[in-house]
Parts: sequence; C-alpha cells; structure tokens
Amino acid sequence: MQKILIIDDEAAICSSLSFALEDMYIVKTTTKPSEGLNWVKEETFDLCLLDLKIGAINGMEVLTRLKEIQQDIIIIMMTAYGTISSSVEAVKKGAYSYLTKPIHIDGLYSIVEQALNYQKLNRQVECLSQELHDKYIYNGIIGKSPVMKNVFELIEKLKDVDTNVVITGESGTGKEMVARAIHYAGKRKKEAFVAVNCSAIPEHLLESELFGYKKGAFTGANSDKIGKFQYANHGTIFLDEIGDMPMALQAKLLRVLQLKQITPLGANESIELDIRVLAATNKDLKKAVEEGEFRQDLYFRLNVVEIDLPPLREKRQDLILLFQHFIQVYNKELNKNIVGISQEAQDYLMEYEYPGNIREFANIIEYSMLMAEGSYIQVKDLPMEVKKKTLSTFTYNQNPIEAFVGLSLDDMEKLLIEATLNRNKGHRKKTAEVLGISERGLRNKLRKYNL
Repeated sequence: MQKILIIDDEAAICSSLSFALEDMYIVKTTTKPSEGLNWVKEETFDLCLLDLKIGAINGMEVLTRLKEIQQDIIIIMMTAYGTISSSVEAVKKGAYSYLTKPIHIDGLYSIVEQALNYQKLNRQVECLSQELHDKYIYNGIIGKSPVMKNVFELIEKLKDVDTNVVITGESGTGKEMVARAIHYAGKRKKEAFVAVNCSAIPEHLLESELFGYKKGAFTGANSDKIGKFQYANHGTIFLDEIGDMPMALQAKLLRVLQLKQITPLGANESIELDIRVLAATNKDLKKAVEEGEFRQDLYFRLNVVEIDLPPLREKRQDLILLFQHFIQVYNKELNKNIVGISQEAQDYLMEYEYPGNIREFANIIEYSMLMAEGSYIQVKDLPMEVKKKTLSTFTYNQNPIEAFVGLSLDDMEKLLIEATLNRNKGHRKKTAEVLGISERGLRNKLRKYNL
C-alpha cells in the first residue's frame, strides 16, 4: 500500500484525515514537523499532507526540507482561505497542489488519488529512462506506441538491404531521423550519410549539388566539384523533400538510379555508384503523379517500400517519454534542474494538437523550461498558443475555473473575446452584446490583443 504522512499542528485534523484515508493507504500523523522529517529520513513516503502554518513553524520551510530528503515525495499543502496566495507560492516551489480548510472528504479523496497516480506515472517514466536505450529508443527515435513499434520493425527489416525507401509524414515528424536510423543500424553505418534538402537548394544549383561538375564545365567553374552522390558513394544519400524536385531533374535522377552511375557536368567518364537511396516528402506523391507534378516511373523506382510516420497527435502514448527525454536534454543545455511537469500543465500538453509535431513539441518544452521558476513546469510557463488552443477542449472534474489557473487576466480576457468572436462567426455587434461592452470598446480590445 502507498504511504501517506500528515503533518498538522491540530491533532483533531490529523485524526480525522487519518480516519478518512487509512482504509486505502498506510497513514502516519504527527503534530511535530521535526518528527515528520525524521520519519521521511528513515522510510519512504509517497505523499505528505502538510499544513502551511504549523504553530510557529512555516510549512514552506518544511516543504523545502522534505524535498531535500526525498525529491519525489508528493506534497499537498493545507491552508486556510486567507493564505491561498501563500499556497500558490508553495506550488511554485514544488508542492503538487493545495487544499483549503475545512477539507471536504470527496475533494481529499480526489486530489490524493490524482496526485498518487501522477507520482506513479512519473516514477514509471524515471524507471523507463534507465531502459530507454534498450526498449524505447531505436537509434535516436523515441516511441512505444504501436505505430512506432511498427516503424522500428520496418527499419530492422530494411537496414541491411539496399531497397529504396520513401519516408512520408507531416513536417516535423522525424523523417530524417528514420533515414539516419536505417543507415546507422545497417551494414553501411561506417560509410557516409549525406542529406540533401531538395526544396532548400535553388533549381539551377541542385543538379551540380547532386552530381557535381568538372573544372571549366561552365563560366565560373574554376575547380572540380564533387557532387553529393559521389560523396555518399558506398554509403547512403537521403533526398529530403523529394516531391519538390523539378521535373527536368527528376528525369536525370531516374537515369542515375537505373544505371547506378553518375556523369558530372563536363566529364567524359561516368562514376560507378554503390549507394543506398532514401527519400522523404510531406507531399502525397501519388496525387502529385496524377497531377503531372512527379514522374510515375521515378515514383515506382523510389517507392519500393514506404514508411509513413504518424503525426504526434495520433501517438499520444509517446508524449510521456518525450516529456522526459526533452527535459533531460534541456536541463543540460539550459543549465536547469526541472524534475517534471505539473498535472495541470501536463493536461494542457496532452490535449494540444501539435501541428508542428515533434519539432514543435521540443520548442514548447524548451520555452516552458526557460520560463519555469521552480522545479516543475506550470501552466503559466507554457506558450500562449498551447493554452489558447487547449482551453476549449478541457472537461474538469473539479471547478472549471481551475482551467484558468496560471493565466494572467489579460490572457483570460483575450481568450474569452476570441472564443466569443468565433462562436458569433466574427460578428462584432453580437460579440460586443454578449460581452456586455460597446462596439467601440470591443474594437479597442481587438486592437490591444492583435485579434
């Protein structure tokens, strides 16, 4: 059973809370903070219900000591209504949440269960972090969802053969990481991996970038240039955004793939190739073929096997692993010591759609860690875009006002105006009436918030 420690200077409160919880948990109570701290040194507790003011002792100091002794203990502050602001400050310093006195039993059960589930999840993630490289990271790709397991299995099958592969998926889903995994897990891992972004290089330069040229081949060719195909020979070339390759160059690429040789511009002799070709696109190549924007013969030559990477919103099982991974990454880069994400902030992140996928997710975690003042990322630390997009989707078991905790009044007003405008399909007069302000007042607020 999970163990709960209760520290409160009123013996009656200790007794009543113990009576309420002892059927479900192992409970120990004390009116003396020093005794409670000694117990935590000697045995592991999962959760502590801690009074904010214990006689002459400040509960904030006890909170700090508890966290120093056992970092992952969940602490729920208990406070009178007049000191709620202090409890909020305690949350910033590592407390999970707070309860106001008199404590309602239903609320107590709910928050204790929620907190212990949160702790269990965090402990699972900590255990997983020790096993990530063995179980949930495949050559740098993180995932335990069924779709990602399928991707790992495909990579295993493809790593030691030279079959051409097209990797598809939205921007930011990790297509290049999959290409690198295929290369570095396979027989060519000691040879070069060369990535070329076909959409980032101007059309008139892309051919020479891929295939090279000889000195004097054209005005300005003052020396030989080795193309990417020749540089990657015996290794792997990764053609990113292949769907943006110009049609004229597609024909030349097809010939290279068929003959397995290149002839640099201005050269008389061809260079034999022993090379693995991987390609990626965020476009629908079949549709591009139908619309005459991509050669059908090149499509079939490249697309022997297709690996389709799902967007992040379709594999939310992987989010917890990604939380842990990027917190570890940015703790080192930003010299921070973030240990986790508050339950409320985690709810926002779990609901967000991530149009930019893993790339956007990483940016959100980096931003939130920069903003965080305590050991945990709180709702207030999240980018405004995340809070704005997810608020309307929440259903809270407790008071709905909890959805707005962590937002400034301006943030709340902006969200309310925007949501009302959307409901009224942009009709300003109706929006002003619903909000109880004049149309002029609404215009001023729209200007203030750039809506």
